[in-house]
Amino acid sequence: MTDPAHLAAVRDSYDTVAADYLRLVVPPEGMDPVSRAMLAAFAELVRESGGGEVADLGCGPGRVTAYLSGLGLSAFGVDVSGGMIALARRAHPQLRFLQGSMAALDLPDAALGGILAWYSVHHTPPAQLPALFAEFARLLAPGGHLLLGGHVGEPQLLRPARAYGHPVTYASHLVPAGRLVELLEQAGFTVTARVEQPNPQREDRSYVCLLARASGGR
Repeated sequence: MTDPAHLAAVRDSYDTVAADYLRLVVPPEGMDPVSRAMLAAFAELVRESGGGEVADLGCGPGRVTAYLSGLGLSAFGVDVSGGMIALARRAHPQLRFLQGSMAALDLPDAALGGILAWYSVHHTPPAQLPALFAEFARLLAPGGHLLLGGHVGEPQLLRPARAYGHPVTYASHLVPAGRLVELLEQAGFTVTARVEQPNPQREDRSYVCLLARASGGR
């Protein structure tokens, strides 16, 4: 089956930028304190809910996957970019990394105790977010936890010509944080925490972390 055009653009672009992405993007240890606190809270919630495997969807070079593993989670990574997966496997051979689309994972229902989507859903066209979040809900065990982090703002289509020092062809989509909450709730999640921080470089967008729990469980 041929990949959708937007997915092929994401895959090809991140294959191109992979090495410089790894060089330029700060590792989890260098993130702001709020982001690290949200990752820690997510890890604690998953552990308290009985654990289970955690998928880092859009894992890139695997540094956040490894960070989750260091927080006591049984974490593995998934990314559409083979270049990113190669970097992740090389740097973290003790962990499992799979190449594939977060929208169509070959996993059974209720297979996961947690899902992390860290700055990875913004390449999904907004019209496809309901199906993506339904897939997240399918994959999570009852009471499982989702942490979604990303850029938010008034609806806007962004088509950068270059990123991380290279030409790229992907698109990014800004969606209001409140709309993400609505879509998660429509997919059956209960949003349990919402933390939004301003972007000091851009007044038209901010950073959001959304913690959500799948239906069922405690």
